[in-house]
Amino acid sequence: MYNADGSEAEMCGNAVRCVAKFVYDHGIAAKEELTIETGRGVLALQCSVTDGKVDRVRVNMDEPILASSEIPTTLAGDPPVNVPVEVGGRTLEVTCVSMGNPHAVTFVDEVNDDWVLNIGPQVEVHEAFPRKINAEFIQVVSRSEVIMRVWERGSGETLACGTGACASVVAGVLAGLLDRKVLVRLTGGDLEIEWAESGEVYMTGPAAEVFSGEWPTAG
Repeated sequence: MYNADGSEAEMCGNAVRCVAKFVYDHGIAAKEELTIETGRGVLALQCSVTDGKVDRVRVNMDEPILASSEIPTTLAGDPPVNVPVEVGGRTLEVTCVSMGNPHAVTFVDEVNDDWVLNIGPQVEVHEAFPRKINAEFIQVVSRSEVIMRVWERGSGETLACGTGACASVVAGVLAGLLDRKVLVRLTGGDLEIEWAESGEVYMTGPAAEVFSGEWPTAG
């Protein structure tokens, strides 16, 4: 999966659901249970099929990576939870989690453009994150529902981020703010996230084919 700036990301949770829909709907692997190899590793997916087409996919996103050196971040803690970070003249309390790619989660009273478009780019390139980082800003509605916006490294603000939604729920559980099953409301739609007691994070969300086309070949 490649970002808007051409850099390759380790993992994309939304993309893997789309791949599952594509390979099922087009008869490449017409199985409701699939395994797909990603930069994170091999993930198991369960497709929900209606009238012969996949409309929802549940993904076992594996266990979150919580060791600071593996996220990676130079912030203290395994993982860093509510650690103060100076960004843009403000002190943020960030919780860092990797879902195969790195995330810095900040819980705010209200998600707005200032957080995402002003602070987000500065978090992405902060010196505490040697490989840059995705910045999530989370407004807690209840222990089982949040509103999320994200500034993704290499792409800027995006409508949704599956790994970010997973990381944010893990961060919320670690910070004592959320239960283990949470509805994450993103600009592009809703995701259901569960951090199971066994350690794995499960992401469930829709998948839809928007258009098809032909990629031009050279020459």
